[in-house]
Amino acid sequence: MLKWDGHTHTKFCYHGSSDEQELYLEEAIAQGFERYTMSEHPPLPKGWVNDEKLMEELAMPESELSGYIAYAKEMKARYEGRLEVTIGLELDHLPGHYGYTRRFVEQWGHELEDVVYSVHYLRGAGGMRCIDFTPDDFKEGLLSFYGTMDGVINEYFDHVETAIAWAGKLPMRKRIGHLGLIRKFEKELPPINEALFRSRMEALLPILQDAGVGVDVNCAGLRVPTIGTPYVPDWFIAECIKRSIPCVYGSDSHKPAHVGLGWDWFAAQTRGQWG
Repeated sequence: MLKWDGHTHTKFCYHGSSDEQELYLEEAIAQGFERYTMSEHPPLPKGWVNDEKLMEELAMPESELSGYIAYAKEMKARYEGRLEVTIGLELDHLPGHYGYTRRFVEQWGHELEDVVYSVHYLRGAGGMRCIDFTPDDFKEGLLSFYGTMDGVINEYFDHVETAIAWAGKLPMRKRIGHLGLIRKFEKELPPINEALFRSRMEALLPILQDAGVGVDVNCAGLRVPTIGTPYVPDWFIAECIKRSIPCVYGSDSHKPAHVGLGWDWFAAQTRGQWG
């Protein structure tokens, strides 16, 4: 069983840590990881969200993307023989702006070994809203806009289905990011219709299988008080394994102390994937 952290961030993340990459990689080595994917957020279209301050924190500016790729290549070379560092991005699903993402893929795709393709944004009050910003912003920007949690959940999964189909066309290894992120603030929101959530998750299984897209088993929810569990449920992992859909652990680390969080849980769920 390859010990691989497939979803991590770097000093190029404006809502993360300024720590140098060596601190992350040395922590990964200390914990016995064999592969480590750097998967930073790429730039976003100008004005993607209406809040200018938030916009500055979401992703690096376009002028820094080449620097990030060079930084990742440097780490890959420096740690060769100690840790397999793979170069990646966490691409955002950008409805109506697929050309923006396609441009990055065309320019940098030959360098990319891994892509985590994530749904972070839904149309809401005043424009695009982050689904994982704050509980209050979720209520004001999404719950008020769609009227019910069922409405938000259905909109989210409609976008996830489209995202999987789009990611399936990418030439490198790809997986859908943190399925279930829509539940991040569930302890501060109206109750989720569990039957609806499960049915929409189940409907993703044949789509993932047909598209050849894996799953980012994202354990960052363990450090979020408003959910306290991994974003991908154990039953869904079991169903993926039955269908040979790759499941890759992701710490979603935004600081070195996050590396490895939840690995033991992930390993217990996925032993069957490797026999």
